[in-house]
Amino acid sequence: MYDLLKKIMFQLQPETAHEIAELGLRLTGNYAPALFSPFASTFFVSDARLEQHLLGTTFHNPVGLGAGFDKNATMLKGLTALGFGHIEFGTITPKAQPGNPKPRLFRFPKEESVQNAMGFNNEGLVKVKKRLTSLYPFATPLGANIGKNKTTTPEDALEDYRLLIEGLKDVCDFMVVNVSSPNTPGLRDLQNEAFISELFTMATALTRKPILLKISPDMEMDAALSLCECAINHGAHGIVATNTTTEYALLQGAQSFGGLSGRVLSEKSAAFFKPLAEAFFGKTVLISVGGISSADEAYERILEGASLVQIYSAFIFQGPSLNKRINEGILARMNQDGFHHIQEAIGARR
Repeated sequence: MYDLLKKIMFQLQPETAHEIAELGLRLTGNYAPALFSPFASTFFVSDARLEQHLLGTTFHNPVGLGAGFDKNATMLKGLTALGFGHIEFGTITPKAQPGNPKPRLFRFPKEESVQNAMGFNNEGLVKVKKRLTSLYPFATPLGANIGKNKTTTPEDALEDYRLLIEGLKDVCDFMVVNVSSPNTPGLRDLQNEAFISELFTMATALTRKPILLKISPDMEMDAALSLCECAINHGAHGIVATNTTTEYALLQGAQSFGGLSGRVLSEKSAAFFKPLAEAFFGKTVLISVGGISSADEAYERILEGASLVQIYSAFIFQGPSLNKRINEGILARMNQDGFHHIQEAIGARR
């Protein structure tokens, strides 16, 4: 069924197809939630061997949806029914903003990859918070991905994050600081220890909700390790690795702007995650994202030290059955390796 739907949707411009999918998930979730019951029973894997208590909440399975798909937290009910063990929505900015000029989203079906230059298009803190207030607490753990507005200067960026942390701390389970998207000018310049130490010092004074740092795969490794250590030392509860890449040579036909995700990012993201896990496994929560499209890839990240994994592009190309396949594949690999619970597999290579 999804293959047929994909043939139709892929005839449309990527952003148009996404808007149609969002409309369907939003309307069904709000007005006919019973329609999702068959999907939830089919796609959602809930097994005691996969359940973990992390970041102050319970994750029934380790496979989540990465930030960028549900930018305004409009599809949460539908996405949960499609099998996600947690959902990271956003990126949310204090003020609503339209994002970058179109076209800004490109799909590469043969490579199962996506290039996006969206630019944090979202409805803004006030509107998203109002929507979440009527939903939270939610059946599935919710992560809020937060970033500064395009027009906010680096000198004022800390205030944007303060507004977001204060505004969202009571309507999500954890937050993820985004200073690593390539699509907001100057944002990656905030990936420095001075700013990160100030930000997380402020965050820990504002809330006890877990706050994590999401980093770019394009950083030099020594700088990435130092930045993550700085964040952890100043109160970060975890690291999300990685965001999209600007290494356009990975994808033939890529645009010269935006960030690449999907299978072309898989090798780079996995290689980037490994030294991070060597340094920080057991010291903080690690979430691996970037090019994961199969149970084997997810399980490899888990063995390296990821407590949770996230998918995005692969979901677009393979559909909701991917969630079930990954979770069931992880269980099968655990059985082969003699692990009775996922926590035994996490970091088994460390």
